[in-house]
Amino acid sequence: MATAVLDTLDAQGLRMTGPRRALVEALVERQEAFTAEELMQAVPAVGRATVFRTIKLLVDSGLVCRMSQVDGRPLYSLSHQGHHHHALCQRCGAVLDIYRCGIDTMLENIELATGAKVLGHRLEVFVLCPACVAAADESPPAKQLA
Repeated sequence: MATAVLDTLDAQGLRMTGPRRALVEALVERQEAFTAEELMQAVPAVGRATVFRTIKLLVDSGLVCRMSQVDGRPLYSLSHQGHHHHALCQRCGAVLDIYRCGIDTMLENIELATGAKVLGHRLEVFVLCPACVAAADESPPAKQLA
């Protein structure tokens, strides 16, 4: 997977420096959503500015998705397929990809109603993932205070 990401960057004419390569390898190894701080911890030899510049480069190239957590902090994940949205579990932090959302018709209606051209959109849904729902169903009811 790291090779595919690196090949895509190369095909886009972006120089692959040693620090960029180390960051790409670290995020591919994670296989889960990450924050910039987590990526910095994974590759401590790479400077903070390089981490943020590389994340921006990967987002701009479509290789990494940027999401917003409920508190507004950014979260990132590798983009495995084309356009999609995310559901973020508020208990365990799992990120679920949503490939069919039905938003295209709504966007067309916005264009018709406003005369504007929609250039893009982003949708994040905050959920309890199936594992957390099951865990909540299995937990004993909370004690009630008298």
